[in-house]
Amino acid sequence: MSTTTTQPRRGFSGPDQPPEDVMRACVHCGFCLPVCPTYRETHRERSSPRGRIWLIKAVSEGELDISDPVFKSEMSLCLNCRACEAVCPSGVQYGELVESARAQIVQHEPQPASARAAKAVGMKLLLGSPRATRAASYGAKVYAKSGLGSAVGATGLMSKIGLGHAEALRPAMQDEFLVAGRESWPAIGSRRGTVALLAGCVMSTAFAEVHRATARVLARNGFDVVVPPNQGCCGALSVHAGEADHGRALAKRNIDALGGPEFDAIIVNAAGCGAAMKEYDFLLREDPAYADKAATFVERVKDASEFLAEAGLVETPGALPITATYQDACHLAHAQRITKQPRELLRAIPELDLVEMSESDLCCGSAGIYNLLQTEMAGQLRERKVDHATATGAAVIVSANPGCMLQMRAGLAARGSDVQVEHLMTILDRAYAQVEQETPGA
Repeated sequence: MSTTTTQPRRGFSGPDQPPEDVMRACVHCGFCLPVCPTYRETHRERSSPRGRIWLIKAVSEGELDISDPVFKSEMSLCLNCRACEAVCPSGVQYGELVESARAQIVQHEPQPASARAAKAVGMKLLLGSPRATRAASYGAKVYAKSGLGSAVGATGLMSKIGLGHAEALRPAMQDEFLVAGRESWPAIGSRRGTVALLAGCVMSTAFAEVHRATARVLARNGFDVVVPPNQGCCGALSVHAGEADHGRALAKRNIDALGGPEFDAIIVNAAGCGAAMKEYDFLLREDPAYADKAATFVERVKDASEFLAEAGLVETPGALPITATYQDACHLAHAQRITKQPRELLRAIPELDLVEMSESDLCCGSAGIYNLLQTEMAGQLRERKVDHATATGAAVIVSANPGCMLQMRAGLAARGSDVQVEHLMTILDRAYAQVEQETPGA
C-alpha cells in the first residue's frame, strides 16, 4: 500500500512575500538585541529581530521549510513592537518582514479548524462589521451588568478552562457606544480646520468616552470634529495575524470613508490603529486602484497627540494636582516615532507632576491580541512594566493605546493596586473641564 507525504515547502511564493531588499538591509550588527522584549526575556538569538530575519532569509533561500516549528513559533512569539526599527542604523523595516512572513504561513500552512473558526468569527465577522462589533459589545455589557460576570468569576470557571487571562482583560463597555456618522463636535472659538476621527472597532464601544474626550479637546482647540459614516476597524489585528487580504479590505473601506478632501487631518487616538493606517501604502502597494490613494491618505493620518502638539494648544488646560507617569505604547513610540508630543501635552497641564518610569518604551505585552495567544511571555512583560510604573509612586499611569491600558489595568488589579490607568486624551479633557469650572458663568 503506497502512501503520499506532503513535500516540505521551501521558499516563499504568491502575494505578500517578505521584501528581499529589506532582508538584505540587515547587517546583523546586533543593535536590536538590547531593545527586543522577547530577547531580553529569553536571551535566545533566534528570539531577536536579527535571529528572526535570519530565519526569514533561510526560508526565502530554500534552506529552511516554511513549516519548520522554530520558524513558525518565532514569527508568533514576536510582539512586532518595532523597537528594533527605532534603533537600527541600517533602517531595516522589520515590521514589513514579520507581517509578510506571517501572511505566508497563513497562505501555505494548514490552519487548525479552531484557528480558522476563531479568525472567521473574531476578525472577519466581529471586527469586519461595526454592527457586529456593537452587538457583541452589548452582549458583553449585559454579561457584566447583570451580575453574571461576577458570578462566573467567583466560581473560578474561566481559569479552569484556560480563559482566566482573557477574563482579566475584558474591558468594561461604555453606556453609550460611538456610532460613526451620528456625532460631531463644532469648533469652540476661532475655527482652525476640520478633522475626521477614526471610530474603529472596540474603541467605539469599550472606549467610546475616550473618543468623546478626544473630540472635546480638539474642539476646544478650534477644530470641527466629524466621525464619518461607513468607516470601521483599521485592520491592524488582521494584518498582524497574517490575514493580509482582510486587512486590505478594511483599509480600502477606511480610505473611502475618511479620505475626503474636506478633512485637514485624520485623527487616531489608538497607537496600534494609527501605526497600521500610516502603513496602508505598504499594504496596498500592489493594488492599482488604491496604491496612489493610500500614499496620499497616510500623509494625513495623525495621532491625536501628534496633531495637537503640531497645531499648538490655543488655551492652557486647567490645573490637575496629580502625580502621573507616561507609558510609551510601542506603536506610537517605535512605529510612529512619537514620544515627545504626549509628554509636552502632559507638561502643559498646571500642577500635574510627570514622573518618568524606567523602560517606559519596553513593550507591556499587550500587542493587539498577543496577550491572549502568548500568555506566558505577555505575563512576564506585563509584570515588568507594572513594576516600573508603580515604582514611580504615580497615582495615574497615562497611555495612548487601549490595549496597553487593559494590559496594565489587569496587572494592577491582580496586585490589588489602586493606581489608575487613563488615556492621554481623557486627562487633557479632564484638565479642560477644570477651566470651565473655574470660569465665572460657565
